[in-house]
Amino acid sequence: MSSGENPPGRGLPRPLSGGPVKFGPYWLEARLAVGGTAEVYVARPIDPKGEPRRLVVKRLLPHFAVDEEGRTMFEREAALHAAVRHDNVVQVYASGLAGDEPWLAMELVDGCDLFRLLRRLSGDARTLGVGLSVYVARELLRGLQSAHAARDASGQPMGIIHRDVTPSNVYLSIDGRVKLGDFGIARSASRATMRTGAAMLKGKFAYLAPEQVAGEGFDQRADLFSMAVVFAEMLIGRPLFAGSGQLAVLLAIRDCRIEPLREARAAWPRGLFEVLERALARDPAARFQSAAALSEALGPFSSSPEAARPELGVLVRWVQSAPSSGQMQAVRDSAAKLRAAQAAAPPTEPQELALAHERSTGEYAAIPSFVQTGTGKRFGPWPFARLVEAIATGQVGRGDSIDYMGRGLAPIESIDELSRFLPAMTTATTNRLTGVAAPDFSDDVSPSALVAILLRVMEAQATGVLFAETTDSRRSLPSQRPGLGEAGRKELYFLGGKLHHVASNDASELLGESLVRRGAISRDEQDFALAVLPRYGGRMGDTLIALGLVGSLDIFRAIRDQGRDRLVNLFRWPTGKVTFYSEQSAPEVQFPLDLALPPLILAGLEAALPGDAAFEKWRDRLDVGVRPGPTPSPALRSAPWPPIVHRLLEAVTGPMPLREALRRMAQGGSSTASDAIRALELALAAKLLVLG
Repeated sequence: MSSGENPPGRGLPRPLSGGPVKFGPYWLEARLAVGGTAEVYVARPIDPKGEPRRLVVKRLLPHFAVDEEGRTMFEREAALHAAVRHDNVVQVYASGLAGDEPWLAMELVDGCDLFRLLRRLSGDARTLGVGLSVYVARELLRGLQSAHAARDASGQPMGIIHRDVTPSNVYLSIDGRVKLGDFGIARSASRATMRTGAAMLKGKFAYLAPEQVAGEGFDQRADLFSMAVVFAEMLIGRPLFAGSGQLAVLLAIRDCRIEPLREARAAWPRGLFEVLERALARDPAARFQSAAALSEALGPFSSSPEAARPELGVLVRWVQSAPSSGQMQAVRDSAAKLRAAQAAAPPTEPQELALAHERSTGEYAAIPSFVQTGTGKRFGPWPFARLVEAIATGQVGRGDSIDYMGRGLAPIESIDELSRFLPAMTTATTNRLTGVAAPDFSDDVSPSALVAILLRVMEAQATGVLFAETTDSRRSLPSQRPGLGEAGRKELYFLGGKLHHVASNDASELLGESLVRRGAISRDEQDFALAVLPRYGGRMGDTLIALGLVGSLDIFRAIRDQGRDRLVNLFRWPTGKVTFYSEQSAPEVQFPLDLALPPLILAGLEAALPGDAAFEKWRDRLDVGVRPGPTPSPALRSAPWPPIVHRLLEAVTGPMPLREALRRMAQGGSSTASDAIRALELALAAKLLVLG
């Protein structure tokens, strides 16, 4: 089944009105589910030779059936799924066309999916228990191993990556069998489209691996991480990665926060936590490298299949006896009526009045706000969107008062809906900090100075803040709002040698503006999101997700890229001053960036020397000698240097003219001369290479 569709066994089939419908070689008897791309039916063969009496037929929805990409994905699902024959994988019997409609016939699992079982157990405050959890996990790993090891007709490994190992795709039968299903978003790693895999990523985000969340390349080890997340959920009875919103969940995955497992480990057999900890390692190289290896590690903790199957079967039948969907719908209808009655109560607070006005008129943020600065200047009336921009960029800040939605003037810090937008900017003048010692270093803004400072922070694995300030009107800032100051300011916070957070007073670097500039949302959509920010905790990312304007993974990556761009844009400043203070605590932020510096430095050099400018800078120096530098420090040796830097270091095997190093780089055909020169400048600054 494709992601988002209800698989066989999750709900009760709904008989078709009017009786069975003939579809290709089958009679469709009841609809199990409808998802975003397809419908799933319980069916029986017209000619039962070679197929069971009852099975599942999946057919594309009409608008996908006429879409070339949709049909191609469906055909690929059928091919990949059919290539895997194993007791722990839902079997595909046949596929074909009924007229112009593609269909897929597969095994009907009489039971329920793991999602439904875990939900029912959670409702009774129970968990599956260690023995049964390990049994289900090992059975599922057997199916995964079969998928990962599948070969095509010529005997070549297919490199299948399932990409959607979630409780919804684990089917449990009434006789205690476990089967992996839904290859709807699976891919073969041998396909050219899998070089990064990010573009086609559609799996349920709470079970993704960190590398998938980051939009990096991934392989079959991502499936093993997802499997470990499912296993953890069976053990603790709730999702492993949780948070106040989808972005919080993605951050928890990125950082591999497994505190719930640490809290529960005392109740488990000795050694089980360590297996899970390794399976959930952030670095794929530190995990178990195959499904078979993970299954073997879980072996000492498993119940015997002979004992586990009957026990699991009892639970599955218990789930099947749950209230019908009609009964549950009646409960939901009653709850909806109660909410409607509560919503009908007359509003009393100013914000509630404003929201009531919005609901009745469609005019969002209709009540303007006024600002009175600490110096006595007054601005407004401003709509909510303008107010948020002014606060987020530091144009209005601590010490200023706001008459917000008719409530009367109050300090911005005391207004919950607005104080969250206050940036981490410490001072208006970035080279002075009250009560702090002299800076560790200070320099004029230039690409070379920024490279040197960032490499120093990285090598020392420093924690601190870098202040940047300029009054040059040629910086990459848009025109400032009149009367609110002209200085450009940034504060870059580092934690353990990585970029933690960047505060900026550049309105063009706000998340909404960044998404508009990239075409992810329209200007009207941004204004709408700003108008309703208070309803979603004042968080633009969560607001856009809740409104359905941008997907959670896209927002996650956009926020990360926003931090990256704020640093990279600093390389474009023609003048200014940068000052670094070490041992300054990083601020508490909703989205810690946790970005390694080498790729950011290289991107900054590209911003400073775009296109062919880098090569032109070195055109008259191509005969200069270049050679490997001294042995780097451990921090530099283990740093995540961009691939092009690695290729350059591999090309420079000994003393040689720069021209020869560039010729060797060009043989790979994957980079330009300017790309190589920028990598050279980074390698020289880090002393990985030296001239002469």
